[in-house]
Amino acid sequence: MSCAPAEKTGGQMLLEESTRLASILRPSKSKIFQSLTKIVGTLGPKSHSVEVIEACLTAGMSVARFDFSWLDADYHQETLDNLRKAVKNVRKLCAVMLDTVGPELQVCNNNGTPIQLKVDDHVIITPDLSKVPSAGFLPINYAELAKAVKKGDTIFIGQYLFTGNETTSVWLEVSETDGQDVICVVKNSATLAGFLFTIHVAQVHINLPTLSDMDKKVISTWGRQNNVDIVSLSYTRHAADVLELRAFLDAENLSETQIYAKIENVEGLRHFDEILQEADGIILSRGNLGIDLPPEKKSAVHKCNMAGKPAIITRVVDSMTDNLRPTRAEATDVANAVLDGTDGILLGAETLRGLYPVDTIKTVGRICAEAESVYNHSVHFKRVVKHVGEPMSHEESVASSAVRAAIKVKAGVIVVLTTSGRAAKLVAKYRPPMPILAVVVPRLRVNSMKWSFSGTLQARQCLAVRGVYPILSSPNADSSGNPVEGSGLTLALNHAKSVGLMKLHDRAVIFQKIGDASVVEIIEIHDH
Repeated sequence: MSCAPAEKTGGQMLLEESTRLASILRPSKSKIFQSLTKIVGTLGPKSHSVEVIEACLTAGMSVARFDFSWLDADYHQETLDNLRKAVKNVRKLCAVMLDTVGPELQVCNNNGTPIQLKVDDHVIITPDLSKVPSAGFLPINYAELAKAVKKGDTIFIGQYLFTGNETTSVWLEVSETDGQDVICVVKNSATLAGFLFTIHVAQVHINLPTLSDMDKKVISTWGRQNNVDIVSLSYTRHAADVLELRAFLDAENLSETQIYAKIENVEGLRHFDEILQEADGIILSRGNLGIDLPPEKKSAVHKCNMAGKPAIITRVVDSMTDNLRPTRAEATDVANAVLDGTDGILLGAETLRGLYPVDTIKTVGRICAEAESVYNHSVHFKRVVKHVGEPMSHEESVASSAVRAAIKVKAGVIVVLTTSGRAAKLVAKYRPPMPILAVVVPRLRVNSMKWSFSGTLQARQCLAVRGVYPILSSPNADSSGNPVEGSGLTLALNHAKSVGLMKLHDRAVIFQKIGDASVVEIIEIHDH
């Protein structure tokens, strides 16, 4: 009755490890979606123009990150305006992520003169900002560093933490303190080039607020003005940090903005479980964590998978900041991240100031797609079911049933009709091998005598979740505000056929709410 569906991103269910490695090395095949794994691109000097952003979107960027530790609000506004033009031109949604600065220690090198540090020399880190940055003095924006460190502690400084390239970042060892100054021995020769260097002190508590006054100002102005989709909370250390930001967003009329907790140090990792419970998603900053800890284990990503919350990792193809191709180790790192269950890959310097932002997105997407083709969906499904346990909630049971049914009938897509995006994320939790088309049906809202429709923000937020592709539908809901089958479903199926995901007699699984019930339906594509 049904034919094999058009080529899609799914793969075989069970493969031996040797087959996995061989499959990852095969040349990529053309795919409708670059990958199910999402790519977050940081926009900046090398990805600022409409033309480059269009190319980034076409290459597979789903989320645009705006890093406020670099450049000012005016520059970021110009970039965001260009993003909006690019989105219209290529007709692809893109989520906007505001990345806070947090308690980041910085050296501001205002004149941009490169600073050459030589091994075994001494350099003084000082809060005296009147000092000009040089090989002898590095002025920082924190007066209490001398109280926090002791002899033998390690301090790392780099332009964009941390490339691992020993010529662009420096490792210092604390020799002694003198009042507010910290005297250090240089452990490797390096040249610090640029206008801003970030300091990381290994496993030392920095007594600064996670949500700084500067962050609050940026959120209340730039973030509110642009109704940002996601705020990445840098250096999240406790669940209380997330709750504080949540309250601040509510006060700024940004209650629907999601919070992704960025875990960057041992303190955040120590409180990971409580942070995960409060956050909408997690960003694992592997550059910073790699300094504080041995190479991180897979447990953090696994916990996110079991909770059904997006996990995004950073620092995978650092060499592509200056090179057209990643190293073999980096390519393997990306593939392993996908096999471990990550939802997304975050590109920082590679797209912000790198020479090849578009090629980097394309390359990472191809590696992700190849790894996905051998991802063990069956094992993941069983792990989530076991973790959820019995009795399952009604929604959880139906969402898992939708994935099971889609696999059994070899469906081309799973279509989820939703108003908030939550149902699509619940289906994604069970990692189906086929794309999830989330038809987001706008919901009518009345506020201060004003009528408006929600939906666009919720659709964009789905772009950070592995395998979910949002489609914004016209309003079509029942009296309770629940999406109903009709124009939204037709829109999704027509889109699936138009891009080659489905053809005549292929099957699709539909997941939707009808009243208080969640329903799974299997349909077959016909001419009409």
